[in-house]
Amino acid sequence: MKIAVDAMGGDHAPKEIVLGVEQARDLYSDIEFTLYGDQAQINPLLTNQDRITVVHTSEMIEMGEEPVRAIRSKKDSSIVRAATAVKEKEADAFFSAGNTGAVMAAGLFIVGRIKGIDRPGLTSILPAAHPDTDKQNFVYLDTGANAESKEKNLVQYAYLGKFYAQKVLGIENPSIALLNNGEEEDKGDRLHKAVWQSLNSADDLNFIGNVEAGSLLMGKADVVVTDGWTGNAALKATEGTAKTMLALIKDSILKGGLRAKLGYLILKPVFSIVGKNMSTSTYGGAVLLGLKAPVVKTHGSSKADAIKNTIGQIKTMIESQVVNQTVDYFNNQEVLEKMDKTDKID
Repeated sequence: MKIAVDAMGGDHAPKEIVLGVEQARDLYSDIEFTLYGDQAQINPLLTNQDRITVVHTSEMIEMGEEPVRAIRSKKDSSIVRAATAVKEKEADAFFSAGNTGAVMAAGLFIVGRIKGIDRPGLTSILPAAHPDTDKQNFVYLDTGANAESKEKNLVQYAYLGKFYAQKVLGIENPSIALLNNGEEEDKGDRLHKAVWQSLNSADDLNFIGNVEAGSLLMGKADVVVTDGWTGNAALKATEGTAKTMLALIKDSILKGGLRAKLGYLILKPVFSIVGKNMSTSTYGGAVLLGLKAPVVKTHGSSKADAIKNTIGQIKTMIESQVVNQTVDYFNNQEVLEKMDKTDKID
């Protein structure tokens, strides 16, 4: 099993990238890594090069660069070289903590999309935080790959999410919900109403209806489908709310005197559990589903632990052959014809 790594992408690259890769290397004996980037920066960080190869690249795509222009002009960048390794079958998967748009563009134009998938969706694993559910996490897509989507795109996301939940989360018949501005069938704009009808009429999907943004983390479904604009906005609002609440709790403890501080010490193990469950580093990176191979984007601020967990996520994807199953499904002519009938709105 071989994974191509953009060692130069992210706020803490290459130090945390290398540290996370070495942790994963020591944890998984069946994975080999190729790190693409500046050898002068990477090599001194390695404790040993067992199952790690460093390939020097002379260019780097910065966070603020225009994605498509960057991957076309910087052929010797770490992102382009890592994606090309997957295209040429030198690696089974590629991941980066760098420029999100460039990673998506490299995945789309270099690795290539699956036939039948019009627009790959950026897919995240999120925690199900409600105490009354036995769900621990769920699949959420699209989290920002496509600002505008058509009806058939969201229907395709439902199938992509279904396969991912089955193969990676081990859920036999995952429930699927549509993110909307109300739970009733007739809620939403023309797009969401049409998607609701298409998902509800699909006999091979366990569609349970709409879910509101306020219930996103309540564990109501194993897969939540949305367009990229709404999905990204809802996710950032959720993350922002969580950070604000933690900041308010911390401030209240600091200002609450001795009793508040003693209470914190008693509850510290509980806060640690909550922090771990809600941390993005626990669940790995966001997968660009709909491509011919696993392409995973980790958060720009990811440190070693998040890198290690992302590699574990990629390992599961490769072993479960979720991409191969998706290819087989969307190569079916009957399926393609069914998808073509979903676009009932202009």
